[in-house]
Amino acid sequence: MDYKVVVTGDAETDLDNFIKYLIMEKGSLQAVKNVLDDYDATIETLKRVAGSLKLCDNPKLYKLGYRRINFLNHRYFMMYRVEGNMAIVDNIFHDLQDYESKMH
Repeated sequence: MDYKVVVTGDAETDLDNFIKYLIMEKGSLQAVKNVLDDYDATIETLKRVAGSLKLCDNPKLYKLGYRRINFLNHRYFMMYRVEGNMAIVDNIFHDLQDYESKMH
């Protein structure tokens, strides 16, 4: 079953902030391209596997139906939930972020 992936405005803002950081702080357009390519590949993977990934271990996130998918080549991940045939990406985080407190 293929899922329709819906990326919320919050998740788009998260990605935009990471891109701005790479441009302003690192000055690397190549890094931006690499992260965006990885983002696209992760979305494509999510279309196929959204329902098969496990629910989060955190009890509150579990209860809300959240799952996590990691980017293949970078230290970012998406928090999403499945509703019917849709995978709804609510946020994108870097591994070093305290995502559990933001998700509550």
